[in-house]
Amino acid sequence: MSLHQASGRWRFGLLLALVTAACWATLPVALKITLQQVDAYTLTWFRFVFAAGIMLAWLGARGGLGGFRDLARRQWWLLAIAAAGLIANYVLYLLGVQYTSPANAQLLIQLAPLLMALGGVVVFAEAFNRWQWTGLALIVGGLAMFFVEQLRLPGEAGGHYLLGSLLVIAAAIVWAVYALAQKQLLLRLSSPAILVAIYVVASIVLLPFAAPAALLRLDGLHWGLLLFCALNTLVAYGAFAEALAHWQASRVSAVLALTPLLCLGFAALVHALWPAAIAAERIGVIGLAGAGAVVLGSAATSLLGQKR
Repeated sequence: MSLHQASGRWRFGLLLALVTAACWATLPVALKITLQQVDAYTLTWFRFVFAAGIMLAWLGARGGLGGFRDLARRQWWLLAIAAAGLIANYVLYLLGVQYTSPANAQLLIQLAPLLMALGGVVVFAEAFNRWQWTGLALIVGGLAMFFVEQLRLPGEAGGHYLLGSLLVIAAAIVWAVYALAQKQLLLRLSSPAILVAIYVVASIVLLPFAAPAALLRLDGLHWGLLLFCALNTLVAYGAFAEALAHWQASRVSAVLALTPLLCLGFAALVHALWPAAIAAERIGVIGLAGAGAVVLGSAATSLLGQKR
C-alpha cells in the first residue's frame, strides 16, 4: 500500500500551519460569545453549510469535482471516516466550550495534534528523534499540569468543568482520526475536494438537529460573529489541509501546539476590552507553567526535528 509523502516545501507548510493556529486561537472566544444566542447544533450546521456553498462554487468553476469518479471502495470508506471524525469533532468541541472556558478548551484540544503526531509515526512511518520524543513528553506534562490546576481552583471542580473537559478530549480523539484519514486521501483527491465532500455530508447529517429559524432572531453582533466562525472554518481547514500536503503530519501538529497561548492572549484582550462578553481566565502559576511546557514541547518537536 502506498502512503502519502509530503512535498518537501516545509517553509510553506510552516506558514500554513501558523495561519491555522491563528484561526483556531480566535475561534473559541467567538464561539463562546455566539453560543449566547445560538445552540451548538445550529451553529455547527451553519458553519458547514456556509463552507460547503463557497467550496462547491469554487471547485465547480475550476472543474475540481471530477476526482470522486475514480475512487475505489477503500477510498470511499476513508472519506466516510474523515467526515464522521470532523463532524463529531465540531459538535463535541462546541458542546465542551459551553461548559468550560475558551482557553481551557483550546489547551485540552491540543491532545488532537499530539495524537495526530503519534499517528503519523505509526501509520506513515514518520521518524522521531529523541528531542522530539522529549518534546511530546513536555506537551503531555504541560497539559496534565494545566488540567490538574483547573480542577483545584475554587469553583472549577464541578460537574460542568469535568463534563466540558471530557467532551473536548473526545473531540480531540475523533479529530486525530479525521486528520490521518484525510492525509491518506491526499493520494487520490486534492485537499479542497476532500473538504467540500465533508462539508456537504455534514450539512445533510446535521440538518435534522439544527434550528435554522433561530438565525433570524440574531442581532448584528452575533450575526457578525457567526459569519466570522464560518469563514474561520474555510481558512483554518483549507490551510491545515494544504499544510499536510507540504509538511509532515508530526511537524504540523507541533506548530499547532502553540495555539493555546495565542488563545490565552486573545481571550485576555477581549475580556479587557469587553468584560461583559467573556469571563476572565483563571490560571495560576502551575497552569502557566503547564502552558509554557506545551510551548517548549512544541518547539522541541518541530524545530529540533529538522535536518540540518
